[in-house]
Amino acid sequence: MNVTKTLLATTALTFVAGAASALDLTLVSWGGAYQTSQLKAYAEPYMAENPDVNIIWDESSAEAVAKLRAMNEAGNITWDLVDVTVSDSIRLCDEGLAREIDFDTELAAAPDGTSATDDFGATLNNDCFVPQIVYSTTFGYRTDLVGDTAPTSVCDVFDLEKFPGKRSLQKRPIDNMEWALYCDGVAKEEIYNVLGTDEGQAQAFAKLDTIKDSVVWWTAGAETPQLLADGEVVMGSTFNGRLFSAIAEQNQPIAMLWDMQSYDLDGWIVPAGLSEEKEAAVMDFLKFATDTQRLADQAKYISYGPARASSAPLVGQHADLGIDMAPHMPTDPANATNVHVYDYGWWADNRDDLDAKFQAWLAQ
Repeated sequence: MNVTKTLLATTALTFVAGAASALDLTLVSWGGAYQTSQLKAYAEPYMAENPDVNIIWDESSAEAVAKLRAMNEAGNITWDLVDVTVSDSIRLCDEGLAREIDFDTELAAAPDGTSATDDFGATLNNDCFVPQIVYSTTFGYRTDLVGDTAPTSVCDVFDLEKFPGKRSLQKRPIDNMEWALYCDGVAKEEIYNVLGTDEGQAQAFAKLDTIKDSVVWWTAGAETPQLLADGEVVMGSTFNGRLFSAIAEQNQPIAMLWDMQSYDLDGWIVPAGLSEEKEAAVMDFLKFATDTQRLADQAKYISYGPARASSAPLVGQHADLGIDMAPHMPTDPANATNVHVYDYGWWADNRDDLDAKFQAWLAQ
């Protein structure tokens, strides 16, 4: 199925601005609350200022690497701007599938004149990646299904005796392998040294084997909140913004387990090989969408921290709920007492191999 055509026909996330001669830009993201935050914070404002641009959404970011490889092979690039994780951006940049960015000439400076490079700081991980948000993959649990004692450790996910019932985990090796090793006694600082060996990978799979029969595997971020809401799982991993939406906006009986939350960054890459017209339009939108105010505005709609230092002081209340958003950010000190920062470079180098091994393990 052509996802873009389906979205054009069926979803309210497609907004047409201007006449039929408008320039269409296809933006690729993850759907759900996160994509809505992008729509509200900068896509709608940009189209209001630029009625000759029509932004169309595709929700295929989970398949970004494979699809961009296929587009490049076919010589037909149909995406104009793609939201990806850091590790995927490294692979796309290394393979020449993403355009390099001159951050200080092509992106907006901070309001006080601080260069984009200095303002984004350590979130700039490679020459092709423009960061938007700091988020985490963490666990939610049903408060009414865990008994009198709520889970406090990520290792409670592996304790079927204390917390019986189904769990949901993302259908990929990232995070699951690290949590498995950590809960099998590997120190945080040694996780990637151990995971880099055949023995370490076998150890991680063996730990995951202990709960494999109790796992519901998800591929879309909306699945775990729905599984929790339906009572089909007792606890499950997903993106912290998805859980915030279920808890704060939908009043579901769900709570957050922040222990060993896995920090990550999301941001944009510009596919290599766009026409001059498309590239110019994309770069204009990118400059607008990643400025200080726009990234701060995104935090009005979802509990992800803005990637620019100058945006953080501008984070205020939720646009609809009127609650202070700062305590709901993964970077809030109360939520960040034991954080896992996964190694982007390691996964960029090892992802294809571990993906294959993970899928083989699932099939066993």
